[in-house]
Amino acid sequence: MEIKKGLLYSKEHEWVRIEDGRAYIGITDYAQHNLGEIVYVELPAAGKRLKAGDALCSVDSIKAASDVYSPLSGTVLEANEELGNDPGKINSAPYESWIARIEIADASEADSLMNDAQYEEFCASEA
Repeated sequence: MEIKKGLLYSKEHEWVRIEDGRAYIGITDYAQHNLGEIVYVELPAAGKRLKAGDALCSVDSIKAASDVYSPLSGTVLEANEELGNDPGKINSAPYESWIARIEIADASEADSLMNDAQYEEFCASEA
């Protein structure tokens, strides 16, 4: 299982990369491994307003359909349209395959997310 340094992580296994008041959100290697082969991503619409913990979108795998939750409050600026055509990119490159980019509404919410070392410990406790 790969955990990328420099990202933030949620207990629901989403990763967040913050750049200039915006957040890129995707699902972790741990999450994609547990889901299995991802066959469909229901991408969020631009303009969708989210509170931390709201469903951002859903992904379908050969095992199940699962919601992806927004770790931060904000407004969707764009979705990664490449995933609509090739959802399997999440399996092959989970940390490069962001799902959505949002404008962050409350930057202090990032303080409740885990860093890479904390996330590694969290995953070990779930195993």
